[in-house]
Amino acid sequence: MDTARADILAARDHLHQHGWIAARNESFRHLRPPPLASWMGSTDALTAPTAPPCDASPLQGAGWTLHPVSHTDPSHITARWLDASDPQQRAELFAGLPLPGAGDAAPFGWAHRALCQQGLRLHITAGTAGASQAPTVWLQLRHQPTASVEAPLLVLELADGVRCVLLETHERSSLSCTHGVTQNLQIHLRLGQGAVLQHLRQVAPGPHDQVAHQVHAQLGRRAHYAQALIASGSAYHLQRSAIDLQGAHASARTAGLLLAADAALEQQVHTTHHAAHSRSHVEMLVLASGKAHAVANAHSHIAAGADAADVHQRLHGIPLTGQPRLVLRPHLEIHHDNVQAAHGATWGALPADALFYARQRGLDEDSARSLIVQGMATALLERGFDDPELVATLMADGQLAHAMAQHLANAQEVHHV
Repeated sequence: MDTARADILAARDHLHQHGWIAARNESFRHLRPPPLASWMGSTDALTAPTAPPCDASPLQGAGWTLHPVSHTDPSHITARWLDASDPQQRAELFAGLPLPGAGDAAPFGWAHRALCQQGLRLHITAGTAGASQAPTVWLQLRHQPTASVEAPLLVLELADGVRCVLLETHERSSLSCTHGVTQNLQIHLRLGQGAVLQHLRQVAPGPHDQVAHQVHAQLGRRAHYAQALIASGSAYHLQRSAIDLQGAHASARTAGLLLAADAALEQQVHTTHHAAHSRSHVEMLVLASGKAHAVANAHSHIAAGADAADVHQRLHGIPLTGQPRLVLRPHLEIHHDNVQAAHGATWGALPADALFYARQRGLDEDSARSLIVQGMATALLERGFDDPELVATLMADGQLAHAMAQHLANAQEVHHV
């Protein structure tokens, strides 16, 4: 029996039986996803979408490309590009990954399993046995679309004690698709005992794209995960992270910089504290302009027995120009007494005093606004990574400056229309 075909059929049957995301689904109440047909393309029961392929071939960088940084020892990295239509390779690609289940975002998972054609599986080891602290592994991952409707997969496993910096970029080059793309991406991260992953994600879809990215992270004892997201809006854009703090003293920090100019954008961060002395910090900064619709959604669950868990949520929304719609939703769900938890949300314009002092230094209004926003974004990343030296290194390549400059240019264009 072809197990790949059976798995695809089972996922499709689940969607047929249980349906797409319901209107009463609380997680998606403020920004409804497009219907299921948008994520499946024009398909029969067992084949890939018949929508026209993208302009870029694998030789031109389509799909996942891995770029180890020069000072990283590649012997620590095992990378496998796998074909999900081949039964043996599909089994390897999905090995150890749970079924999507029945949660709020599970339909995205089932649609992904029904459509996934390829994926990348990475395993990082600590290297030399007996070393007091293994050197940090630096990786750069880039993804270019391979089809008009696609469901790529990334699985990253960090062995005990591994320290890794991952730079993940989704930004189309001139060789990539020129038409709208629908992308349902799933990322699974597994951090062993004492592992550390510092993860910078930059996602800049086209204006007509429909994008849903889900990051599933599981952390072992004393593992630490830090994610900084820089994302811009599109026709529909969802960034959802589900972080599972399974081991004692595990910790996670998430910082999201959401840039929505006349577009839709939502970030959801769902953190579950299963173990004692686990810590999480979630912060989002939404900069919106024109007729943008942006949602910042943080949900932290502290399970019974998660003694001395520590949770913080901070959500900020700033309308730059126009009349954007901003929704900020901090939420705590606590099932244990001995915990520390705090959340808050603020909404308002750029600080008037900061604009005044910037103008006093001879800057025009646009330059002053750009300078202030740049400073706020940099401070957000520094708090997210809790590592100013790393942020300085990342800033040196101009990724953040480019993203901010492009967004502010869009905002000014909206303002002057």
